[in-house]
Amino acid sequence: MFVQLRKITVKAGNADQVVARFSKESPIDGMEGLIDKTVMTTKLSKEEEEVVVMIRWRSREDWKNWEKSDAHLQGHREKKGQEPPEYILGTKVNMYEVQSVTQGKASQSL
Repeated sequence: MFVQLRKITVKAGNADQVVARFSKESPIDGMEGLIDKTVMTTKLSKEEEEVVVMIRWRSREDWKNWEKSDAHLQGHREKKGQEPPEYILGTKVNMYEVQSVTQGKASQSL
């Protein structure tokens, strides 16, 4: 399994806008190898919130196929030269190869 974590720091009160953007249906949802996309939030301080988007792929190759896909490239072409919204303070993206997953008893009831 391959995981991409995107951490987006925003001005307080704006996390919902980022959540909405990453929660709506998009071309990534139909990509072969996509396991799921999870969107999470936390309050960092009075002034800042963080939105974390975790995208799980069956493999690194599946993720690479998304990165090279026409839909993904077109999305980047449409946004080329655009400044991010003023409420976005920063974004950090990390990639991980999953080494181990342990299922808890609660996962059986999900």
